[in-house]
Amino acid sequence: MSFLSQLKVQANAVQAANAQAQTQAQIDADGRIERTEHACKITWNYLGEMARQLNILMPQGPVLSVDGKNAWPVMKLADFRTDSRKKALRQREIFASLGMGWDIVPKRGAPVPMKASVNFLPELQKVEGSLSAGGIQHERFQVRHPQKQSVQAIAFEFLTQARGSIHVTPDHELGTMSFRFINVSGLAVQTGVWASELVQVPFLDEMGKLVMSQPSHFFPIPE
Repeated sequence: MSFLSQLKVQANAVQAANAQAQTQAQIDADGRIERTEHACKITWNYLGEMARQLNILMPQGPVLSVDGKNAWPVMKLADFRTDSRKKALRQREIFASLGMGWDIVPKRGAPVPMKASVNFLPELQKVEGSLSAGGIQHERFQVRHPQKQSVQAIAFEFLTQARGSIHVTPDHELGTMSFRFINVSGLAVQTGVWASELVQVPFLDEMGKLVMSQPSHFFPIPE
């Protein structure tokens, strides 16, 4: 066999290997898309059914406090609603995002005014973070010494009402599901990313327990 013929044989072998690798990569990508879309459908159905049941139960909410010192009155979760968005990927319609939101209001009566006052930077950052996470409308003002007029503290006034939510963003190409929780376990934002094949009913049951302020294994994220 001539040298040129040897080069041709080698080139053909490389082309065949590349084609096989591309075919396998396409198969793997299609598999990730299918698994992720399947997980989205399971999650969407689960959230819809959970919202219907919780709108009847109106369960007790988590213990809330802006400053970690003064607890809000006993709260309840109400007005659960779900929402989803779609997009096109490879000539098919898939979930772009999905989620559920709800109101966090006093179990009895209307929201009541509360006040938090801080005079150290770490405390200020904690209170501002809690108010921001809770989406809580508030008034901020300086507390001054009556004679010296020097700033003694920073005070916040607000009503005891907030909103909670679960927002799920799938990445079909990577085969993952990103979950973002707002005010599920206190006034805070929690996030995590899981492989889509893990997102099944037992996994979502742990998410439901988290919403209900029951012991849950949803966090920390398993390795």
